[in-house]
Amino acid sequence: MEQTIIINDMALNATNVQVEGQARKTLRFDFQVTHDMYHDVTTLLYANDFVVKVPAKSLEFSAVITNYSTSITNLYEPGAVGDFRLELTEKE
Repeated sequence: MEQTIIINDMALNATNVQVEGQARKTLRFDFQVTHDMYHDVTTLLYANDFVVKVPAKSLEFSAVITNYSTSITNLYEPGAVGDFRLELTEKE
């Protein structure tokens, strides 16, 4: 089931959304990145300082990346789509 995850005001259509932890939350999810959005997404992720919102779960917290992977490293070709997996952990 798709859910919207908002990272620093960028909305992503996420799947496989998992939230763990009570005192310190960890959020894991998958999302697709197209050629057209590649630059904006990677620029966002390089900042590694996020306000994360999960409206469907009424969650909002500050986070950093604790794990990240992608199925493709070259999204510069028109029509390319990569599968991204992101794990964000709440800042202490």
